[in-house]
Amino acid sequence: ALSNLAHEHGLLLHVDGARIANAACAQGVSLREITSGAGVDMLSFGGTKNGMLAGEAVVLFGDARADALPYVRKQSAQLASKMRFISAQFVAMLEGDLWRDLATHANVMAAQLATGLLEIPGVGVTQRVGANEIFAILPHDAIAPLQEQFHFYAWDESRDEVRFVASWDTTAEDVEALLAALRELAG
Repeated sequence: ALSNLAHEHGLLLHVDGARIANAACAQGVSLREITSGAGVDMLSFGGTKNGMLAGEAVVLFGDARADALPYVRKQSAQLASKMRFISAQFVAMLEGDLWRDLATHANVMAAQLATGLLEIPGVGVTQRVGANEIFAILPHDAIAPLQEQFHFYAWDESRDEVRFVASWDTTAEDVEALLAALRELAG
């Protein structure tokens, strides 16, 4: 619907795909279905949040202003020296199902964290966990001490809402360590 609306008005649809792999896995669809198959014209395809080192790409579909790309990529620092080394990671990520394996793992770790959070008194999950991010309300006095041990952001300080993000390399032990620390602080 969004792509149709954009196209009806002569606009191109850009998707920030920092977590496109997580979204595709969460929806049970292919990358094609969630991008070009949905009418997306341009995609910022993020590999870094799915395990790549500095691997980000701009993908154009159809007639999405390819003529401007050689100029824009330099202006926006998307033309790294030795780009072929960064780009080689995309081959490894996309030729098989590595992208899917890593994103699915992150999503599973997020689901486990969300389940564990809901078992702790005074903690609530505020959004449906659809992929690898969890938004939760924590006891106010637990947030700062927990941040000393784990990296996460205060999302809405007025509500004591935080954002946790599970990653391709998050382990079950990482999840349990965070939950154990929170149990002790909330206890």
